[in-house]
Amino acid sequence: MTEQSEFPDGQYPERPVERHKGPVVLRRDRRDQGSTTDQRLLDSRGPSDWVHTDPWRVLRIQAEFVEGFGALAEVPRAVTVFGSARTKRDNPEYELGRKIGAALADAGFAVMTGGGPGAMEAVNRGANEAGGFSVGLGIELPFEQGLNPWVDLGVNFRYFFARKTMFVKYSQAFICLPGGFGTLDELFEALTLVQTKKVTKFPVVLFGTEYWGGLYDWIAKSVLGGGKIGEKDLNLLHLTDDIDDAVRVVQDSYQAWEDTH
Repeated sequence: MTEQSEFPDGQYPERPVERHKGPVVLRRDRRDQGSTTDQRLLDSRGPSDWVHTDPWRVLRIQAEFVEGFGALAEVPRAVTVFGSARTKRDNPEYELGRKIGAALADAGFAVMTGGGPGAMEAVNRGANEAGGFSVGLGIELPFEQGLNPWVDLGVNFRYFFARKTMFVKYSQAFICLPGGFGTLDELFEALTLVQTKKVTKFPVVLFGTEYWGGLYDWIAKSVLGGGKIGEKDLNLLHLTDDIDDAVRVVQDSYQAWEDTH
């Protein structure tokens, strides 16, 4: 241990007046007399325009990804089920959603939906009632929607693209019940990601031949027939009316993925 040196007169100099700014020490003429960081934060509200600037939006977007990744990182293998928020509880499609949610839970999959009412509520409810894990990823909309009461874990998002990332990242498959523009948006985004190899071993099930049959036929006749996609691209879609068949497709795909990882 080195012996501490002393000043010539054996006395230490008087400690100069100093100011701390976080980890930084300022002395002598480097000191300023401005307010502290806490004071600036708490003393005045100041202008609010910064809340609407793009740099602040970047931080909000970052926060959404951080919160989403943190909340969903330990969710077990999951299947996302999409469907219309307008499906009424007395509609046969609602009961179908409950059965699909229960079947997925029985097969050992967590269920993920948009967390809203209608078909989404039905699927969350079915999974919850079957003792499964029910997840809802909500979205801020101009009209109040909120998470349905059968969601066990819910995350609300401001931005669609952040929410979509969570659906794809934490799901092993998509099942699409009859739905509107939102369901179509998620459907074709998933198909694009699979086609371009951004995600692998990711089946997309269209549940309801009467509802989805026309779209499937148009894709086969016009899109494939016109050379805009290949035969293997059409095979990315699985059209069915059978719950067991839908679950089998999901299980087979997950097993294939697991065998390669």
